[in-house]
Amino acid sequence: MTADRGGTDFRDAGEDDVGMLVELVNSAYRGDVSRQGWTTEAMVLCGQRVDSGRIAELLAQPKTRVLVAEQAGRPVACCELADGGDGSAYFGMFAVQPDAQGGGLGRRVLAEAERIAAEELDSATMRMTVLRQRADLIAWYERRGYRRTGETVPFPYGDERFGLPKREDLVLEELAKPLRR
Repeated sequence: MTADRGGTDFRDAGEDDVGMLVELVNSAYRGDVSRQGWTTEAMVLCGQRVDSGRIAELLAQPKTRVLVAEQAGRPVACCELADGGDGSAYFGMFAVQPDAQGGGLGRRVLAEAERIAAEELDSATMRMTVLRQRADLIAWYERRGYRRTGETVPFPYGDERFGLPKREDLVLEELAKPLRR
């Protein structure tokens, strides 16, 4: 476990964390609770953001880590960090508890993920995909040095594991940032 100056402890998730991670991620992105924070996707998607099967799959992948951030022993944020095998790392499933948003916690989690990617995974670049329709979220990442690559991925329509779209124009856009080594 590592700690930062903001009183946040970081650790890798384990099998016992599956239920907590499902609740944390879904609460940050979907439903009424998510509307307390600014990261909600409730305006474009309903249903779940992730399920226990997907979390278990991530935890079982040898080149993927799920990082948990805790404050006073309470899980408040998480993210997926995967070694791309090509000198890049993939950052995903980033969630901050709605009542903990807006105080810099997200910046600290992202910084820790970037540190791990650069120092432990020896990655030169961090990549992620974000719904193109989330202009506020993309702007947040751009303020932290991420840039649009021009690459897109179609939203997985018809796969309820990723939610139920309220729009027919959803697209995931890739963002990337060079990491200092």
